[in-house]
Amino acid sequence: MTGERHYRQLVINGRFLGAKPTGVQRVARQLLLELQKHEHDLDELFADGVTVCAPRNVTAIGNGNTMRLNAAGKLTGQAWEQIELQRRAAGKLLLSLCNLAPIASKNAITMIHDAQVYTMPSSYSRAFRLWYRVVLPQIGHRHLQILTVSEFSARQLVEFGVAPADRITVIHNGVDHVLEFTPDPSVNLAYGLTRHGYVVALASTQPHKNIGVLFRAFEQGRMGHTQLVLIGGAGAAEFAAQGLAVPPGTLFAGKVSDGQMRALMEEALCFAMPSLTEGFGLPPLEAMMLGCPAVLAPCGALPEVCGGAALYADPHDSDAWSDAMRRLRDEPELRERLVDAGRVQSGRFTWAAAGRRLVETIQRFAAPRTT
Repeated sequence: MTGERHYRQLVINGRFLGAKPTGVQRVARQLLLELQKHEHDLDELFADGVTVCAPRNVTAIGNGNTMRLNAAGKLTGQAWEQIELQRRAAGKLLLSLCNLAPIASKNAITMIHDAQVYTMPSSYSRAFRLWYRVVLPQIGHRHLQILTVSEFSARQLVEFGVAPADRITVIHNGVDHVLEFTPDPSVNLAYGLTRHGYVVALASTQPHKNIGVLFRAFEQGRMGHTQLVLIGGAGAAEFAAQGLAVPPGTLFAGKVSDGQMRALMEEALCFAMPSLTEGFGLPPLEAMMLGCPAVLAPCGALPEVCGGAALYADPHDSDAWSDAMRRLRDEPELRERLVDAGRVQSGRFTWAAAGRRLVETIQRFAAPRTT
C-alpha cells in the first residue's frame, strides 16, 4: 500500500486487561505474550518504543509480561477507550485486539473477531448489537488495518460492509496454550465420570450456540449411559427459561478452571459444538489438541479450522448428532483415527505463528530506529 504513514511509537490498547475474562480476552492476552517475545524487534521498529496503555483499574499486565505499562486516566471502560485512549494515542500507532477501539482514530490496527451481531442478532442484547453496528463499520473504514481470526470472518466483514477486503488481514488463533494447563481431575472425581462415558459441550444459552439440538439428541435415553456434561455459566434454569427441555442425567459442571477443563476433555468421549456460526472455533481445537475428538456443525469457520479431522452433523438434525456420537462410542478405530488427525490439525495453529503474523502486519506502519 503506497502512501502509508509510518509511526515512531506503538501503543497497545490494554483496556481488556481489566475486563471480565472471555474468549476474546484470552486471544488478546496470548497475542500480547507473543508481542513480548518480539519486544526487542518492536523496539527496533519503533523509534520511540512500545507501551501498553490501560485505564487506572489495571495494575499489571500479568502472566509475567514485562512490557511497559502506562495505566492512568480518570475514566474506565468504553469511555476511557473512546476519549482518553484516543487522546493518549494521538500521533502514534494504536493496536487494539478486542473488537473495539477509538472511533475517531485513523492511526490504528484493530482486530474484529466476527460479524455475529449481523448474522445472529438474537444472541446479543439490543443495546449491544446497536452499538456494535454503529461502531464496527466506522472502525473498519477509518483504521489503517483490520485483523480478524479466519477467512470466514473476513468474508463476512466484507459482506456486511464492515471493512473493505484489501484492508483485512487474517491471523488465525493459536491453540497450544492448552498444553500448559496442569490437568485437574477434581470435577471428574466429584461426579464419578468414567473415561469415554460422557460428552462435553458448552453451557451457553446464546441461540447461535444451538445447544437445544444436543438436548434432543440425548433425550429419552437415546445415548444410553453416555452422559452430557456442560461447562460454563448457564444452568438448567436458564435453559428452561428459553423453553428448552434438559434431558435427565445432564450434568452442569459450572465454570471450570483451565486445569479442570483439560482433565474433562482428556477423558471425554468427544467434544460437541453444534453452533450455527463461529468466527473461529477455539474450543474444538483445544479438545483436539488434548486428544478429544470433536463433533461439529459444518457452519461458520468450524470447517476451515478443523478440516477433515472432525465429524460433522446437521445442526438442525438431532438424529444426526446421536448417530455421530454413538459412532465414536461404538467404533473405537474411528475414534482413534480422529484423535490422531485432531492432534495433527490442531498442531497447525500456534500462538508463535500468530505472533509472527501480527508483527509482520505492525511492521508495515513502523518508523524504525536509525543507527
